[in-house]
Amino acid sequence: MKEKSAGERIYKIFIYVVLVALAVCILVPVAWVFMASIKQNSEFYGNPWSLPLGFHWQNFVDAWNTAKMGDYMLNSVIVTVLALAILLVVALPAAYCLSRFHFRGRKFLNTAFMAGLFINVNYIVVPIFLMLRDGDTFLKKIFGSGFLLNNIVVLAIVYAATALPFTIYLLSGYFATLAHDYEEAAYIDGAGYGKTMIQIIFPMAQPSIVTIILFNFLSFWNEYIISMTLMSSANGAKTLPVGLLNLMQAQQSAAQYGIMYAGLVMVMLPTLILYICVQKKLIQGMTVGGLKG
Repeated sequence: MKEKSAGERIYKIFIYVVLVALAVCILVPVAWVFMASIKQNSEFYGNPWSLPLGFHWQNFVDAWNTAKMGDYMLNSVIVTVLALAILLVVALPAAYCLSRFHFRGRKFLNTAFMAGLFINVNYIVVPIFLMLRDGDTFLKKIFGSGFLLNNIVVLAIVYAATALPFTIYLLSGYFATLAHDYEEAAYIDGAGYGKTMIQIIFPMAQPSIVTIILFNFLSFWNEYIISMTLMSSANGAKTLPVGLLNLMQAQQSAAQYGIMYAGLVMVMLPTLILYICVQKKLIQGMTVGGLKG
């Protein structure tokens, strides 16, 4: 027993040491970026680990106005919110039907969505671009102008479509664990399929829904390759990751490092705030299943 307890103690110490090391590897760079964002440009030529001499908020003002990070952030907010709305409207009923009902073609649809999990979106971005470009060419012949490329709405639709396999897979697994007793009670009370789904099942699946919202928010907010490819016009709307890359290239050549790190903070801050707000729901959605009736 003593050997076993000593081995368990050593194992726990090892786990804690690894977790602390991982936390330090993550927290130190994040804290450094926040400190660098409020430094004056002259402070970067000394010790890079020194604390800021003051709070130079002008970096954020310059990044927001001069570097147009405010416009980029607005575009990212619109694209992300619209993509999440489209995704939830499509994925929630689809996952509910696939997990709770038996119908012809159900196995094929489940297999198709499972196969979609193994497709890296970055590998098919070129075919997506060519498809939209050919669609624009066709529209120009008929209407004189196209709208499929350099369009925020189309970009949001592409985001939602690429996130469907993962979202439906996660939601279907959660819906499948919920007891059928709740639905049967709702049917007895005269509720239809749609009312039961919206008023009974969706509230019960709130932790899982919050989880997929957070995961897909992070994916849409930080996505770069699709946005850069489909929003290729020089004067067109850019999302925040694309704008941040332009800012980094411009400020590195101009040696304005404070503005560059202020732009990085603008990208990170919304995701950190969202995670803090939904942390409990996220953990609950990843660990808690439904009640077995």
